[in-house]
Amino acid sequence: MIGTLHAIVLESASPEELAKFYQQILGGEVFVEDDDWVELVSADGDPRLSFQLSPGHIPPVWPGDDGDQQSHLDIRVDDLAVAHEQLLAAGARPVDRPDGQNTGFRVYLDPSGHPFCTVD
Repeated sequence: MIGTLHAIVLESASPEELAKFYQQILGGEVFVEDDDWVELVSADGDPRLSFQLSPGHIPPVWPGDDGDQQSHLDIRVDDLAVAHEQLLAAGARPVDRPDGQNTGFRVYLDPSGHPFCTVD
């Protein structure tokens, strides 16, 4: 082994806002290091979600087959329907799957346009 995963970093034009969005979903504590870097740290410490300022951030297209979508987060929830309502209240935007099916998971965009899924 060479190392351990320390952080997953998402780019955003509003890193602190995006960190607070994910804090509503995952819990943890938000640390603002400066205008360019914000971290959401869980009670366990690592891995953490970090948010880097990218003033020209362009969100990926979902779904996209042109390579724009590079990664996404899967978040396990107890109840997809309950989580759906909570995510809408937090500011997530639902995205329908192209085939219209939402069995076992649902797709959303965060406030900066990054896709993420809830899974049961």
